Amino acid sequence: MADTPHVAPSPLLSTPGAVPPPEGSPDAGVAWHYGDPFAEQRAAVRSAAVVDRSHRFVIAISGDERLTWLHTISSQHVAALPDRSSAENLSLDINGRIEHHFVQTDIDSVTWIDTEADHGPELLTFLQKMVFWSKAEPRDGNDMAVLSLLGPDVASSPAFLEALGVSALPGVYDAVPLAGGGFVRRMPWPTVDSFDLVIPRSELSRWWTVLTAAGARPAGSWAFEALRVAALRPRIGVDTDDRTIPHEAGWIGGPAEHGAVHLDKGCYRGQETVARVHNLGKPPRHLVLLHLDGSAEGRPEAGESVTADGRTVGRVGTVVDHFEWGPIALALVKRTVPVETALVAGPCAASIDADSVPRHDEVQAGRAAVDRLRGR
Repeated sequence: MADTPHVAPSPLLSTPGAVPPPEGSPDAGVAWHYGDPFAEQRAAVRSAAVVDRSHRFVIAISGDERLTWLHTISSQHVAALPDRSSAENLSLDINGRIEHHFVQTDIDSVTWIDTEADHGPELLTFLQKMVFWSKAEPRDGNDMAVLSLLGPDVASSPAFLEALGVSALPGVYDAVPLAGGGFVRRMPWPTVDSFDLVIPRSELSRWWTVLTAAGARPAGSWAFEALRVAALRPRIGVDTDDRTIPHEAGWIGGPAEHGAVHLDKGCYRGQETVARVHNLGKPPRHLVLLHLDGSAEGRPEAGESVTADGRTVGRVGTVVDHFEWGPIALALVKRTVPVETALVAGPCAASIDADSVPRHDEVQAGRAAVDRLRGR
């Protein structure tokens, strides 16, 4: 991912102390930090912080059949998604490889989708091409923008309820409307206290002022990315490549499991691969957290190889400095690589965080049936 012109740079970049991201960053157009990225991360975990994510590409879908139509062309079970609720979702290719990841919220007869800036135009084009005769009308929704409000104080301090103008905060993946347009929804990541505001872009500066006045510390994309990596949440196009399937990225599950691929729904493009891996096989790679040697000169770049004894065993995704853990990264690593293996990522020695390794020891229904037929 690189600097893209798909969403206009945020007016909040002119906020005193705002530092733009490095050239080529996927977060071009919003602040990287406001002078103290580690303090910003601490605030997001221990008190409250607000992050400008207005570079997200927003799509609006109206029409009476928007949910049943979207259900047929995506991986999540959204046909009966209740009003004022959300889900994460994927678009897969015919081989089950991930093309798009997006968050959708249905509220007051409109489904709002937000995704990565450089994936947005392609996703919008795909959705518009797939309408056919359905009563669904996807359109550019970039007159809306995203802010993320993070931290335990958001739920515990009356100042934030007053600032938001709501009587109560929503539950995970639920949403409530905001006065003046837009809504606030609760997300299960990057922290346990995470809220997205999807608001009119024209109101971005006003909302920033309201939330910081309520006690939220301004935080940049660095803080959000560090907490996302620590939470093992992948980012499309950075932590995935053109071969990644949902099982590798940990996106399996319905909204109740905080996933993006429901295993009990009808046909959609790529379903065969999802079902085959779930019932018979195991993913060739899995997403893990790497701890990097902070004494090395430099850091690996996203897309670089992860090696063991000179042999490529994976690829690096997001690399970031965490306020407690130091330099960390997400990586797609071959499932057969033992957790204690000494690894190298770019110029750094690296080790797998054992707690990040997914378990693959469950008995699969399809494999058990095959074994029974063979008398095992």
